Amino acid sequence: MIATQSIATTSSEPSVITPEEALAILEGKQPFLHVLKEASDQRFKYFGNKVRIHILDNIKNGYCPEDCGYCAQRKGGDSGIKEYSLKSEEEIWEDAKLAKASGAYRFCMVTSGRGPTDKAVDKLATTISRINSELGLKVCLSAGILDAKKARVLKDAGLDRYNHNLNTSESNYNEICSTHTFKDRLSTLEAASSADIGLCSGLIVGMGEQNSDLVQVAFELKRLGVISIPVNFFIPIKGHAVTLNTSLTPEYCIRVLSVFRLVNPDSEIRIGAGREGHLGSLQSMGLYVANSLFADGYLNVKGSEISQTMNLIRDCGMIPEFSEGIPQGWENYEKEFLYEEKNFPDLYKFKK
Repeated sequence: MIATQSIATTSSEPSVITPEEALAILEGKQPFLHVLKEASDQRFKYFGNKVRIHILDNIKNGYCPEDCGYCAQRKGGDSGIKEYSLKSEEEIWEDAKLAKASGAYRFCMVTSGRGPTDKAVDKLATTISRINSELGLKVCLSAGILDAKKARVLKDAGLDRYNHNLNTSESNYNEICSTHTFKDRLSTLEAASSADIGLCSGLIVGMGEQNSDLVQVAFELKRLGVISIPVNFFIPIKGHAVTLNTSLTPEYCIRVLSVFRLVNPDSEIRIGAGREGHLGSLQSMGLYVANSLFADGYLNVKGSEISQTMNLIRDCGMIPEFSEGIPQGWENYEKEFLYEEKNFPDLYKFKK
């Protein structure tokens, strides 16, 4: 079954499972393949066999006054990352053109900092409007804390989605950040929603939280009607103030994705940062639950190249959902068949 592309800005379908059932899945009390099938059924019901590719553009890096413990850009992090101010409109434009040419369904612009000034909002609005009108490319912006007035300016410019991750539960939030609160994040999502901007909000798994924290986030996102949910898996690099929860096995990661799918059946579930390392050989299995992923790296960490992502999608028997349909010949995207005759000499285990 191929589902019709969703253009909704909010999630409206009821959850398939209860909080108690979600917790049982995460605790391993439900058979893995049973969970996978239940989640997969919902994924194909709403999104068919299509996969949306998102490409991130870090348009401002570092110089951040916030102390988010999971971020390499946090104040005092000493991560060694390159810091730079907000890119020019032309630089962002060139990045957007490259993203579209690479097969991106949505172009995600991310800035560091607590939140944008009025001047920065006006500049971003001009850039968003140009990308919309000249490239026809959907845009998601992640720029920190936002009020209703700024949200309206961005909406009028054609902003499709606003990203502001909850990251963890309210009860666990003080463990990862002290310079703003969980309620600050909720207020930003409410401001964007009031301007009729689709919400993109998810979490980072593996920051010392309990299974119950993940369940709380899943149902909070359902309450907010979030239409796009990135599920990130913590990548422990220099500069972080939190440490990795080592229980992130590939099976557990699939269980997490399944919970977010079953709680938010008609939302876009995206496999975010950390899929290459934490899902490992089960990356393809993740696409039977999630209908979206990031390609070509994350904010400050490298990830799979776009060609590897295309091959992953094709090998699952799925189709990338481009911003303007599916171009012919996409399945040949830099694909090399291992068992071609030219490779035979290198395949022998024993040689004379």
